[in-house]
Amino acid sequence: MDSVFWSRVLTETTLAFHIIWATIGVGVPVFISLAEYWGIRTKDPHYILLARRWTRGFVITVAVGVVTGTCIGIMLSLLWPKFMQLAGNIISLPLFMETFAFFFEAIFLGIYLYTWDRFKKPIIHWLTSIPIIIGSTMSAVFITMVNAFMNTPAGFTIAADGKLMDIDPIAAMLNPATPSKVAHVVSSAYLTSGFLLAAIAAYHILRGNKHAYYKKALRLTMIAGLIFSLLTFVAGDISGKFLAKYQPAKLAAAEWHFETQSEAPLYFGGVLDKETNEVHYAIKIPNALSILAGNSTKTEVIGLNDIPKENHPPLYIHYLFDIMVAIGVYLALVSAVFLYCWWRKKGSEWNKWLLSAIILGGPLSFIAIECGWIFAEVGRLPWIITGIMRVDKAATTSDSVALMTILFSILYLILTIVALVVLNRLFKNQPAEAELENMLAGEQKG
Repeated sequence: MDSVFWSRVLTETTLAFHIIWATIGVGVPVFISLAEYWGIRTKDPHYILLARRWTRGFVITVAVGVVTGTCIGIMLSLLWPKFMQLAGNIISLPLFMETFAFFFEAIFLGIYLYTWDRFKKPIIHWLTSIPIIIGSTMSAVFITMVNAFMNTPAGFTIAADGKLMDIDPIAAMLNPATPSKVAHVVSSAYLTSGFLLAAIAAYHILRGNKHAYYKKALRLTMIAGLIFSLLTFVAGDISGKFLAKYQPAKLAAAEWHFETQSEAPLYFGGVLDKETNEVHYAIKIPNALSILAGNSTKTEVIGLNDIPKENHPPLYIHYLFDIMVAIGVYLALVSAVFLYCWWRKKGSEWNKWLLSAIILGGPLSFIAIECGWIFAEVGRLPWIITGIMRVDKAATTSDSVALMTILFSILYLILTIVALVVLNRLFKNQPAEAELENMLAGEQKG
């Protein structure tokens, strides 16, 4: 229970909390923009109302995300001072650019909020949503570049005294991990936000509210859900090939793969016998790991037995990987089934079991996000910067981290309660049906 342990606990707690709000902050602007554009194109007030209401909820999540994001910035310096001392000069540029991207988003969010019905041509207002998407997405891109650097450090040379010299911030940002990590983070954020909004609409319909507002919301989010689920699978495939090349220990630990071989099988689930390294009760897919690693059954996949044991990640990340993949498949299937039922035009898409499955997809998508980030971070252990600095060499030696963990956990709990109460009152006191009537009445008067 030393400072390293508590530093990890506090960092993991903060990231686990922040990633929920950050994911919503990245993905929801896309759906706001889609809804408003389609509403303008079809002159359908339901989609305009969707954009309005989603924007109100989005503002609350942004506020919470700012607090937790600030906490992460503070913790990098307080909890991991040796890491910042070594790598601060390299990662300072993407950290600055992330802050710039946030302010860029915030400026246009303010413009977007306060210019409803201010333009003769509604399309001008919609155009102000594009910078919001750019700002929120680029904020995720820049902070992911920092994480990518920690996985495949680049853009420097190491001096005899261990300091990093000849720093090239651009090369550091565009390190080998950046393409796969950015693609996976952004696509999964869009997918998760889509299923969050879909789950809300499905919940109202399942409760007996058949208003067209909720039906159109569900159809829009399910179309996007299928598209983004497929893009996430593509990003996941790219990530698998990246791991095979640059982080074989993480891939091997994720798949309980011990012997270096071609035609390597992939195990889903199961129980590992740590004495014999045999996997029991798992679903074994022949050749699948080799195909994931290199698109060929002949691809040789490095096993854990050829990697020093002190560099092995925790083997429980196998379950995190399986949960993430299983939920991804579930989300793709649910959205595909809904769209198929809608295509048949028999009303079967409003089946209670299908609606329940969509509602379940909301929390499941966030569980997948959490598992994915834990897998990404824990799978890098024992390194905080792969091959350069280990976690136990980077943490603070302060004795007060345990107390900080308790205080920050209380803060996150309070933020959650406040955010949920505000969101509940924001929408419960003004149902969509009543707001739509008021909006249409106002347009007629105008």
